[in-house]
Amino acid sequence: MGNKPLYAISIVAEMLQLHPQTLRQYEKLGLVTPSRTLGNTRVYSDEDIDRLRFINTLSKEMGVNTAGIEIILNMRDQIDGLQEQVDALKKYIKTRMNEHHKTTDTEKAVVPSPPRNIIKVKIEKE
Repeated sequence: MGNKPLYAISIVAEMLQLHPQTLRQYEKLGLVTPSRTLGNTRVYSDEDIDRLRFINTLSKEMGVNTAGIEIILNMRDQIDGLQEQVDALKKYIKTRMNEHHKTTDTEKAVVPSPPRNIIKVKIEKE
């Protein structure tokens, strides 16, 4: 479980002003997945609490039903995954550009460098 702060269901329910049964229902629906102790007690991380706050905002303040919340959370998770891929691609491009700039003058004379304003990227399916 690492060094992350973990909270029992009663503490989270009090923090978020939700009934513990609501938290159990959110888990049953797959909206949040708290960790479990060896004794099978639910423990919530700070990330879980942030997610629950978001769910609570969607539900109570915006009137979104649980099916809508599930769709929104799935889209949010997909966006986060895509952002990670974009960040990895940026890092890869930066590394390749740095490697390209480290080539010797003779290599540069033999292999012309591409125009600086054009970057070709090959994206492969996983």
